[in-house]
Amino acid sequence: MSANYPNQNNIRNSQPGMPTQAMTQSRPQAQYISQPQRTYQQPAGNGGNKKSGKTSISTILLSGLLALLLGLGGGFAGAKLGSGGTTVVQTEDGKVIFQEIERSTDNSSQASFAVEDVAAAVADSVVEITTEIVSTNSFLGQYISQGAGSGVIFTSDGYIITNHHVIDGASKINVTLRNGTSYTAKLVGDDPKCDLALLKIEETGLTPAVLVADSDQLKVGQTAIAIGNPLGQLGGTVTSGIVSALGREIEIDGETMTLLQTSAAINPGNSGGGLFDDRGNLIGIVNAKSSGSGIEGLGFAIPANTVKKVIGDLMEYGYVKGRANLGLTYVTVNSLAAAWLYGFDDYGVFISNVDMRSDAYAAGLQTGDMIVSINGVQIETEEDVQAQTKNLQVGDTVSMVIRRRGQNYKVDITLTEYQG
Repeated sequence: MSANYPNQNNIRNSQPGMPTQAMTQSRPQAQYISQPQRTYQQPAGNGGNKKSGKTSISTILLSGLLALLLGLGGGFAGAKLGSGGTTVVQTEDGKVIFQEIERSTDNSSQASFAVEDVAAAVADSVVEITTEIVSTNSFLGQYISQGAGSGVIFTSDGYIITNHHVIDGASKINVTLRNGTSYTAKLVGDDPKCDLALLKIEETGLTPAVLVADSDQLKVGQTAIAIGNPLGQLGGTVTSGIVSALGREIEIDGETMTLLQTSAAINPGNSGGGLFDDRGNLIGIVNAKSSGSGIEGLGFAIPANTVKKVIGDLMEYGYVKGRANLGLTYVTVNSLAAAWLYGFDDYGVFISNVDMRSDAYAAGLQTGDMIVSINGVQIETEEDVQAQTKNLQVGDTVSMVIRRRGQNYKVDITLTEYQG
């Protein structure tokens, strides 16, 4: 890595990221769906659901067959659901292994189950997450904001999956189990590119979700059941729909993600929650919904196969292996008001945060540097930056021209494996 400006011996520490434009117009729009907490009075009780109408002989026979499948005394929550899945095992040397397991008393069974039965069986695997974020306003005053989302138990000894955007910037993370017990969680690792994060609480005997054996084998039209914490106050909420589409390329905050699309109702606070099939297998981690006003029925989830790869690496290494990342976030200044707010004296794309673990930090880039060009391409918007950096690989060299205190400098950054 080289730069032709004087070596900086007092490079500033990373600062809180500044707002960036949420979406571009090049791909379908979606937005992250965690939100600040607000007061919401939850109904005192759920009441009972009474069903009316005649019961047919076929219904009775189906009910009897279901009872036989579930077994005596244990109820559905104790039954072995579905035809198969994977569970995680961590060996003594820290390696992460996904083991194939059979979840059916009859290995040939392809039986599906009613939504209410799946919900009862997997409810203990979904948790509520609340966060506290210390922010600084334009007058240098600090305040604490609260956020809320969901999570899914990954292992019985306290590893929990959620979204990166749920915990991003949090100074404190709390996890609440279905039984109401709360814990302070530690961040093990996160991956902004895939919007996943791994947390750890000090507890054992938890009920982990079982990931579907291969999410590439999912079918459009099959049942999808979302469980999460919408509005940050309604933990354990269940909605159902179908898998609406597979392999959707959706762009969120400048990152293109390949996601599952579902018609199950998704609302703020569902982020990080589980999307399950009709056998109780986790098929995805909910992370976004459509952003257009008046548009409903367009929710998205990170597929289980992506979750296995990313969370497995985070658990074993604390970062995703083989990933290159400049470690920069940006803000566009295109008005006098924005220039005044951020303290810049020019229009353009500025570096708003430099990850101290990144190659860009090692090369001497600083918060406040204006990006003039990348690899010879003039930079005018954050989308220009994303276009030049989204496909970077380990070993690539990025040539940047930046402007600092009125002078231009050329910086060459050779990318190593990002361990953030």
